Amino acid sequence: MIESVTDRALRICLVGPAYPYRGGIAHYNTLLAKELQGKHEVFVINFKRLYPDFLFPGKTQYDESGEALTVESRRLIDSINPFTWVRAGFEIVNRKCDVVIFQWWHPFFAPAYAKICAIVRIFSRAKIIFICHNVVPHEQSFIDKVLLSGAFALPHGFLVQSMEDRENLLKLRPGAKVSLHPHPIYDFFRRDNTTPEEARKRIGAGSEPIIIFFGYIRPYKGLVYLLRAMPEIRDRVGARLIVVGEFYEDKEPYVKEVKDLGIEENVEFVDRYVPNEEVESFFLASDLVVLPYISATQSGIVQIAMAFDKPMVVTRVGGLPDVVAEGKTGFVVPPEDSGAIAEAVIRFFEEGWAEKMKGYFQTEKERFSWKSMVSTLEDLIHNVSQ
Repeated sequence: MIESVTDRALRICLVGPAYPYRGGIAHYNTLLAKELQGKHEVFVINFKRLYPDFLFPGKTQYDESGEALTVESRRLIDSINPFTWVRAGFEIVNRKCDVVIFQWWHPFFAPAYAKICAIVRIFSRAKIIFICHNVVPHEQSFIDKVLLSGAFALPHGFLVQSMEDRENLLKLRPGAKVSLHPHPIYDFFRRDNTTPEEARKRIGAGSEPIIIFFGYIRPYKGLVYLLRAMPEIRDRVGARLIVVGEFYEDKEPYVKEVKDLGIEENVEFVDRYVPNEEVESFFLASDLVVLPYISATQSGIVQIAMAFDKPMVVTRVGGLPDVVAEGKTGFVVPPEDSGAIAEAVIRFFEEGWAEKMKGYFQTEKERFSWKSMVSTLEDLIHNVSQ
């Protein structure tokens, strides 16, 4: 019997952000490294500068959590210094890797990734795989398409996390070897050392129904449509909305919208990046998570909600309908439709869907395990190695 490439331990390099950087991509890269380390030899090539400060819309790029998620890494890549790209490429070559896995999420990193991939291609036999969080950015330009075409010509295979991203990828590179696995669950935020009642006290909530919108705020997240649904939600079920996340755009139009709608008493903005140790309190305290996105491919927020067994209302965009099971773990509504959002939220509370949905989460979560994701990744490695 011929040994499959994935039957043996591989030397795998992961390229992407990790601690001290914050956010979903860094968390994903770290959790993947930890899962792979159970079988393979893994090392991480990290960034020493991710974004130039003038390009980053938030307050800081760094994780200031008291309980940061960490993995050992080498901080070699400066996103705007080509000399560091060459150094990172030869670091990978010298380690005699079998596989190099890049976290891909924005064309800004295309020049750095293309240079590293080119060096790996020329000077080693390693297979290159891109894990795509967004094949194309939410707001794209002509230059993005040029950058994408250059970077996506070099990998041997791709792993995407939604059908929409698969279609986008095959438009850019017809015939590419592509595997699909939904975004794995983010269960590392669970501490299991508090109760929903204690969590409500921590965030200043009472006994009223709590809805949360979680994650940084940008136009494509569609928060304005949730705000416009709130007057009817307030009148029918008395719910309170907590918007938890840093504004990556001007906050004032949202504040004005709340005032104009007369819902100041029912909407609270927590305008900051929430450290890891506080995430549990917001999700445990909530009854329902709402993602009113205008566009999306997939979302790590869904996978945090899944970890806490929290039902969701999401819009029918990108991969969201693929991961939120209608009538089991949530409801799916049309995008840019405040009336539909209001109707789904009201239905959830008035018809007692929290209790009805309880039994579905454990089964659904099996689809999103890291073990399942790594199995799909190993199959892709085998495929591109033939």
